[in-house]
Amino acid sequence: MRIGILFIDNMLATSALNALEVWHAARETALVRSRSTVTGDSGELSGHQATPNSRIIVETIAVTDLSVQLSSGLSITAQRVIPGADDNLADDVNYDVIYVPALWRNPRSIIKKNQALVDWLRLQYESGAILNATGTGVCFVAETGLLNGSAATTHWHYFDQFARDYPEVNLKRQHFITESGRIYCAGSINALMDLTIHHVHRFLGHSIADHLARHFSAEVRQPFDRLRFDQSKSDLHPDEEILQVQLWLENNIAKSNLNMREVADLFGLSQRSLNRRFKEATGTTPIEYLQRLRHTEACELLKKSNLAVGDIAARVGISDASYFSKLFKRRSDLSPNEYRTTTRAKLFNLKP
Repeated sequence: MRIGILFIDNMLATSALNALEVWHAARETALVRSRSTVTGDSGELSGHQATPNSRIIVETIAVTDLSVQLSSGLSITAQRVIPGADDNLADDVNYDVIYVPALWRNPRSIIKKNQALVDWLRLQYESGAILNATGTGVCFVAETGLLNGSAATTHWHYFDQFARDYPEVNLKRQHFITESGRIYCAGSINALMDLTIHHVHRFLGHSIADHLARHFSAEVRQPFDRLRFDQSKSDLHPDEEILQVQLWLENNIAKSNLNMREVADLFGLSQRSLNRRFKEATGTTPIEYLQRLRHTEACELLKKSNLAVGDIAARVGISDASYFSKLFKRRSDLSPNEYRTTTRAKLFNLKP
């Protein structure tokens, strides 16, 4: 099995390195569990007990130069480059899984400079590769034409531009992850982590996937299928702009002192218009929606993590732990600690 992680100029490092670290860990875990040995310099696993799924090669790939400039100004070096314009792209190594990273800011200029990558991605897909793209990296896959008539998502800030640039793609603004055949799109770095764990589960099994999920995420993450299909089930409505506001709120519940006037300004709306349209679309106000999101996340963390109540409060955007406890009890009729004790008893109490 061969995993290719693309390095592209001006990329967000975490959108490539997160997947790289998870797959390296998956390879090492598979090695230990199959009692195989590492041979050679390629990173390939072998051994008489190794299964096909435990033979994993993870490579980083650049487009024209091994040295790639990150959005932070730092540089990073890839292991290989894709064939140049004068070479036969069809003769390149075939990958089973490929990751296209997100780019910082508007991706158009970077895409224009990397048309060879677009052709390479198309050929890799035609050879059987699974393509995964994060945020604005989805534009590279859209450029191939492979997403025409299919579902995709991207970073919320570029929804409108993406819809204008790729009108034949079925943009799913309400989803963090989309799956169209062998093409997966993740709208955020967190969604990419969920997607990568999903692939590990698919290729290496439930046990290794669970082990890595616990190792790489201190908090409990939402299941892949829930993000893909049910993230906005109750929020499906025709007001695309309000869907963007909902997604923004879901991605920013950890921000303290969120001001709805500032949120309205961010989306070019008056606060009055935001409140009216939000209530018409969802049946609730933006503030109530945010409080519900925070409460739901707090419940999950209380049930499934060992974080202190004050830390959980901070994670849902409330800096005062006492105020958080008061709000929580108002909604649940239980204090955070009482809720944790009660739900954990239900989850973990063993029958005699």
